Amino acid sequence: MFTGIVEELGEITAVETLDDACRFRLRGPVVTEGARHGDSIAVNGVCLTVVDYEGDEFTADVMAETLNRSSLGALSVGSRVNLERPTAVGARLGGHIVQGHVDGTGEILERKPSEHWELVRISLPADLARYVVEKGSITVDGISLTVVDAGPDFFTVSLIPTTLALTTLGIKQPGDPVNLEVDVIAKYVERLLGTQGGTK
Repeated sequence: MFTGIVEELGEITAVETLDDACRFRLRGPVVTEGARHGDSIAVNGVCLTVVDYEGDEFTADVMAETLNRSSLGALSVGSRVNLERPTAVGARLGGHIVQGHVDGTGEILERKPSEHWELVRISLPADLARYVVEKGSITVDGISLTVVDAGPDFFTVSLIPTTLALTTLGIKQPGDPVNLEVDVIAKYVERLLGTQGGTK
């Protein structure tokens, strides 16, 4: 489990294309400290498994399903990525519960800078809109954010200077894809209410 508090801005250093997958090599001095084979690391909000590690780099295999359902397929050598290790038991939950299971992708539609923050509008797939509410939580490229406004096919978030400086949302521009993970609690509530409705 993750919390959506990005630990560092990493970089793709190599991409190996396989028959039905690809292997990324990523640089991340913070997340590789103490890393072991089989550990989980969230890359732009996608939970990946460490295959190998050396120095400040690690490799991770990404299967076709993940490439198709997330924005990881658009990454190339030199791409910057948000990195986060799983939260430790007993640690502070600084963001919200993030599984690293991407529900879909959106697109940066507009950026509106102001003196102390920046408002970003992001497209929202129709099948995810029901889970996104004003002042609720959403994960964008692995970043735990609060929804400012929620429309039928978009939502907005306000980004503070720290988020702009330390994550990919500081450099992404209109037209760029982002990974979205909605609040898992909303999905469980929907399933439970649906099950109750079906037994009446």
